[in-house]
Amino acid sequence: MKPRELLKAGARGVANLLIAPILVVHWLKVPILGKDRALEGSTEFLSMLPGVLGQYLRRAFLGWTIEYCDPLVVIGFGTILSKAGARIEANVYIGDHCHLGLVHVERDVLIASGVHVTSGARMHGIDDLTIPINEQTGVNTKVTIGQGAWIGSLAVVMADVGRDAVVGAGAVVTKPVPERAVAVGVPARVVRVRGEDKLPG
Repeated sequence: MKPRELLKAGARGVANLLIAPILVVHWLKVPILGKDRALEGSTEFLSMLPGVLGQYLRRAFLGWTIEYCDPLVVIGFGTILSKAGARIEANVYIGDHCHLGLVHVERDVLIASGVHVTSGARMHGIDDLTIPINEQTGVNTKVTIGQGAWIGSLAVVMADVGRDAVVGAGAVVTKPVPERAVAVGVPARVVRVRGEDKLPG
């Protein structure tokens, strides 16, 4: 193992030790608040830790608290996760001030700053006009960001994004984006396919 890799491995070990008190508090909150509410509160606190130390501590914490978080993940300042069922694979970069719900981020994905990935498009029920929206049952759906995809700044993603696809800055993804597609706009529409000269359709 190279010296730089040894140093990083050592830093990850130290981060796991430093995060232990926060993990204890988190696990004490889970029976009272539930996994998701406890996770959101804990990641709100950890999101405010700056610099490389903050990145290591966030990764260490998520390695113990969500479905899966690879050791080779970078999670920026101000980023919050709200669903314990989230998965984040190797070599993923998540920028500053993002919010991720029930999501599977596959390996080598880049997520720019200010991106929101919701838990699907029907998180809140709206059909019954006799009941306030905040009391209606919604449906959480795991949104997958495919391997090698890039999500631009301030995008909102409510549906799956295919492998090697690009979602433009500020786009709102309401329907699945195919593999290698470049999708932009509100709502997002495919404007081209990577590796092909012709426009789709």
